[in-house]
Amino acid sequence: MSAVPYHAGRFPPSALNWQELLPLIGPANAAIARYDGALQSVLGSDILLAPLTTQEAVLSSRIEGTQATLGEVLEFEAEGDLADESTPKKADIHEVLNYRKALREAARLLETLPLSQRLVREVHKVLMQGVRGHNKAPGDYRRVPNWIGPANCNIEQARFIPASADILPQAMNDWEMYLNSDALDRLVQLAIVHAEFEAIHPFLDGNGRLGRLIIPIFLFSHRLLARPNFYLSAYFERNRNEYYDRLLAVSRDGDWTGWCAFFLRGVILQAEENQSKAQEILALYRELKDWIVGATHSQFAVRSLDWMFAHPIFRTSHFFSDCGIPRPTATRILREVRAKGLLNEVRPASGRRAATLAFPRLLNIAEGRDAF
Repeated sequence: MSAVPYHAGRFPPSALNWQELLPLIGPANAAIARYDGALQSVLGSDILLAPLTTQEAVLSSRIEGTQATLGEVLEFEAEGDLADESTPKKADIHEVLNYRKALREAARLLETLPLSQRLVREVHKVLMQGVRGHNKAPGDYRRVPNWIGPANCNIEQARFIPASADILPQAMNDWEMYLNSDALDRLVQLAIVHAEFEAIHPFLDGNGRLGRLIIPIFLFSHRLLARPNFYLSAYFERNRNEYYDRLLAVSRDGDWTGWCAFFLRGVILQAEENQSKAQEILALYRELKDWIVGATHSQFAVRSLDWMFAHPIFRTSHFFSDCGIPRPTATRILREVRAKGLLNEVRPASGRRAATLAFPRLLNIAEGRDAF
């Protein structure tokens, strides 16, 4: 079977089957609105929902073939040697951490820049910094062909051939123009934006992760969400074959409607799942906020809990140095909450190495299962 080429000259789509999409558009927008309401009810949501952001980074990177788990990423981060890429697993973890950094950088840039090619190129630099592919011109569009297919395949064995280098600049200009155009529905527009970015594949590496990262950035920039915390990679990961097949059908068959329907179904399902997790985390925080005050009788109890929500796997030495609590008080708080089962020991103290602790109830919500 010959490779499917990029759909040059057929973007944006001239027609969609709105009759097929309408039954999904209302529920998708309602699901996003409910999720946004849940986000806005979570004070300090960037801290409380930090594990969900990391889990999104894990799943988006896993679609590209990385093998790191949420626990491994957080434990590696807790260990503190973030320059260590001595094993393939640690290299995978760096890609996950860069995804999270890139999302934060995008949110920062949106304070002064519109969602644009310039912003995307700047975010790509962060995504690729110091990881596999860092030597593949971060932030610069490719000037050579690339193709998508089985590992180490040649162009004759490829499944899809993205936009050629000679038309790529114009393709990205068209993409940017559509990105900022008026639309009958923003979520349908987002579906098309994502698919077109993946089809163009403008960079030598990192296109899949960046294309998925654009989803929360778009929702945030168009004020569909108060914060860029929307996690769709779990849906793409669960339906990986259909995800790729639907994207391929856009170029092969012009089936934009089928892709948009798949995307909208994902928005509905994932918004509901994300909302449920956000509400579970908020409920856990409210429960533990009262509990930790009673358990420790300390004026620093809530500050310590906030720190643990932001660092659900951590070294005790980091808690002492970073939490901003007097050392004797921090030691007592940690002793009390460990004794009462809030934290599990991942690695015991050894010599000068402090113990590594995990916050299983929070981590299990992020995972969606009892993993810790």
